[in-house]
Amino acid sequence: MKSEQVKTPWHVWVIGILSLLWNAMGANDYTQSQLGNRDYMESMTGTYSITVDEMLAYIDGFPVWADASWAFGVWGSVAGSLLLLVRSRFALWSFIAAAVGLVVTSVYQFSGAMPAAMQGTGQLIFAGLIWVMTGLLIYYSWRMTQRGVLR
Repeated sequence: MKSEQVKTPWHVWVIGILSLLWNAMGANDYTQSQLGNRDYMESMTGTYSITVDEMLAYIDGFPVWADASWAFGVWGSVAGSLLLLVRSRFALWSFIAAAVGLVVTSVYQFSGAMPAAMQGTGQLIFAGLIWVMTGLLIYYSWRMTQRGVLR
């Protein structure tokens, strides 16, 4: 039996590239935070009423499991975007793994670990945007897998 080649829809490239750019911002944030880049942190403190030292102390205070889940979420999303661009069905599993990391990290952050100065409407909106994007990427990669686009 001969298997049919499914033509790659144009939107796979658009979604793949845009998701890679979006997730690269998260990867940059994670990397700069882990490296303790004070200049980067200074650019972030303008959003919050918090000093660079307070922000670095918060990040350094992450328990290993929370830090690992953050890494899992960030790098799982980057991998998912790359896998989407190479039309791999594993993009779906990578985005699901990233969502698990997002859940665990969110539970940690919003269960009282986050400094009060970083909490607020802006933080909730941005966290919600991350959740929505992750959900949409899971749904999209699932649909493309169902259609045979991702193999």
